[in-house]
Amino acid sequence: MHVLVSGASIAGPVLAYWLTRYGFDVTVVERAPTLRKTGGHAVDLFRPALEITEEMGVLPRVQELATGTTRMTMLREGARRPVGVDLAKVFNAASDRHVEIMRDDLSEVYYDATREDVEYLFGDSIAAIGPDGEVEFDGGPPRRFDLVVGADGLHSNVRRLVFGPESRYSAFIGAYLAVLTMPEGAGAGPAPGEYAAHLGVGRVAGVYRARSTGDARAVFLFRSERELEYHHRDVPRQKELLCEAFQSMHPDVDGWLGELDHTPAFYFDSITQLRMDTWSSGRVTLVGDAGYCPGPAIGGSTSLAVLGAYVLAGELAEAGGDHTRAFAAYEREMADLVRGSHAFALGAARTLIPRSRLGVAGLLAGTRLVSMLPAAVGRALGRLNSSGIRLHDSMTVKHYARPVHGKHGG
Repeated sequence: MHVLVSGASIAGPVLAYWLTRYGFDVTVVERAPTLRKTGGHAVDLFRPALEITEEMGVLPRVQELATGTTRMTMLREGARRPVGVDLAKVFNAASDRHVEIMRDDLSEVYYDATREDVEYLFGDSIAAIGPDGEVEFDGGPPRRFDLVVGADGLHSNVRRLVFGPESRYSAFIGAYLAVLTMPEGAGAGPAPGEYAAHLGVGRVAGVYRARSTGDARAVFLFRSERELEYHHRDVPRQKELLCEAFQSMHPDVDGWLGELDHTPAFYFDSITQLRMDTWSSGRVTLVGDAGYCPGPAIGGSTSLAVLGAYVLAGELAEAGGDHTRAFAAYEREMADLVRGSHAFALGAARTLIPRSRLGVAGLLAGTRLVSMLPAAVGRALGRLNSSGIRLHDSMTVKHYARPVHGKHGG
């Protein structure tokens, strides 16, 4: 069977890896002209996603590229003295196995694991999908595939073509995320391994430097009771909205915003969940953020995408390529994980972007407490809350028989 996957970020290459292991032929189409290696932000891989990554044989590379961020200072707006936080203990409370890595680095690791066995079409995208697998491309000639999978993110082109406009399924949860890249030497920023954050009512700003990059990333989260008016390609308007949201927060934050006119990479989007009754239609299905994004930066979407890709490939293999059975089984296996991630993200948004001064104080106190506790105590307390801080670590996925007839198998 020949499967077309749209999107070469995280879910796409992971799905391609497992499908080829099970003997499927895979083509991945990516709108970008090359693998994306600019901008982006740090993402988290928790225990289940790390176990899948380990089975793929690339865990050492992922660990080598980990951001190494272990320390954080948090300064409440209007205060003079920051609070120090041991992030290693915070992560330890949340997960027995965890790696934070830049999204672009992770994408490259997964791509490298598949590029010898998968056909990649960069600089092109899907223009139309027929009911029998006929696919028209914006650039290349039409082709036919047995199955088509949208792994093309929150603003999925495949989802739009098959399921209709994004507005039918997106749910704004009251906040926005922005990330800008500050080249090495530009602006003030912490040393590698450190994260400096400023916390106020309805807004949080921070900056960090990963070990694998010479530049810094400034991250901004802010609340809005209503959806803001801007076009998704109107970058000047997005920068204007960001500056308005963080006006006069702190001289450090002003300095980071001062890099907006010079940044080589800028990202701005609402924190939105995708809520769909089904992710499949005929020969087409969705995986990762394209089908069930819990909310960028707050819902564990990267780990969920890795799990979803692994489960989809496994179900297709168990069903012998019968997509009707496989897609139904895939949705059953992922349903509870998706619901849990959606609920977790809503709670995380309330906690990480406090609505009140009391919420700010509570976040500071709680984070500092976990940081001060012995690691074993923090881990034990975390395990008592499998639907909260330990949600992503506690996820379990079905075990699939190891491939025996795939391109890498015997």
